[in-house]
Amino acid sequence: MSVANAKQTIVNPTIPFSGNIVGGLHPGDIVLIQGTVLCDADRFHMDLACGSSTKPRADIALHFNPRFVSTPCIVCNSLVQECWGREEKFDLMPFKQGSMFEAIILVHEDVFKVAVNGKHMLEYKHRLPVETINTFSISGRVSVCTIAFTPNSAIFSESGDLSIPYRGSMLGGLSPGQHITITGHVSSFPHSFTINLRSRGSENIALHLNARIKSGLLVRNSLLGQGWGHEELELCRFPFAPGQYFEIIILCQSHQFKLAVNGDHLLDFRHRMHDLCSIDHLEVMGDLELEEVRLW
Repeated sequence: MSVANAKQTIVNPTIPFSGNIVGGLHPGDIVLIQGTVLCDADRFHMDLACGSSTKPRADIALHFNPRFVSTPCIVCNSLVQECWGREEKFDLMPFKQGSMFEAIILVHEDVFKVAVNGKHMLEYKHRLPVETINTFSISGRVSVCTIAFTPNSAIFSESGDLSIPYRGSMLGGLSPGQHITITGHVSSFPHSFTINLRSRGSENIALHLNARIKSGLLVRNSLLGQGWGHEELELCRFPFAPGQYFEIIILCQSHQFKLAVNGDHLLDFRHRMHDLCSIDHLEVMGDLELEEVRLW
């Protein structure tokens, strides 16, 4: 899995590591950490801190501490005015001694959301303002190959690139006001391509878009409970053509998706799957090439 458009990347840092986050953190930002837990690890920890002072010790907004001794668990906490708060203990362990890992911290308005190896693991509510965070640290029995900070982009490519078929994860799912931007080119000799917004935990597809180039149809539908619903076919114009560039914007509203192509509104699709936060997976397949995929 990769995160595109990083504003800052640190490669092969010496552990323990502590460094400044250029521009600080903001809601929508992503912190990506790729590394390996050492074979003899008893614990390691990552901190999102409000400075690097040691005397007095800087506040820590998120202390993320996997522990392998006794009963394996992850402990999260915050340090405020040199005092630790109440520990939040999560009885799970996605990390394995001697194995590689990829951890993603997504910064929301009110919580941090953490995924490990492509799976959502936990949420930790903010105890300090996000805008005060400007330092990242990691230490313990771990080696790290990459630390990356990416602004306002929350779709993660599971293949590590934009090759087709494309599968991406959206931590925390969708919410009203967010929009997905997909840019690319239709293949020179296309038949069709498909975009699916779906729930990873089931076979449900909230929005199925199937562009059939030769027939000039853009089919919209949903797959719920293993059954397809009514196809929506009405369209004022068909915007895709062989070999041509496109920009698709899917806006999520409280009651519908709005679809625009190349800057012009094209259609609305009322929600048939109303639990928007469960829509956490994007698929793109068929006769096209992708240039960018982003959730705003």
